Amino acid sequence: MAQDTLLFLRQLLTSPRQISAIAPSSRWLARAMAQGLGPQTGRVVEFGPGTGQLTRGILAAGVAPADLTLFEMDAEFGSHLRATFPGVTVNVAPAQASTRLEPGVGAVVSGLPLLSMPLELQRAIVGAAFTILAPGAPYIQFTYGPRPPIRPEIIAELGLKVEYGPQVWLNLPPARVYRFRKA
Repeated sequence: MAQDTLLFLRQLLTSPRQISAIAPSSRWLARAMAQGLGPQTGRVVEFGPGTGQLTRGILAAGVAPADLTLFEMDAEFGSHLRATFPGVTVNVAPAQASTRLEPGVGAVVSGLPLLSMPLELQRAIVGAAFTILAPGAPYIQFTYGPRPPIRPEIIAELGLKVEYGPQVWLNLPPARVYRFRKA
């Protein structure tokens, strides 16, 4: 875990706009994000895994490594993820590249800083998620702010229902989990 923290800090210093966090996600946030996931979920896709803290939570919830696919843009994080999580598919590619997967994914878990992204990029990422998700499957996202992490116009365009999840106080900074589904 110390290696994860050092890698995170190094990447934060070299690419602060890409990281958009002051600390890696906590294990409590990882647990909250993975709540309800398990062997019954089937395929799970994670956007922006970074050092893999949310990945650990997903695997601890019972999702099989063979059922987990990661999309991470940073090559150094990608190498770290491959070495740390054998059996998990790691793509060094943007989240939007997930549209090449077969539809029917059981959940998309995202650690991406959506609210700090331009509207069109946010639209492309969330749109990609709902292109691959099975009907009724959740898009799970956290944010540090007081409002949902997907802009209202995108929620309306995609016809999404917002479910407020737990507030995770044991995270730096505290975070709230949201689940989005097609209405």
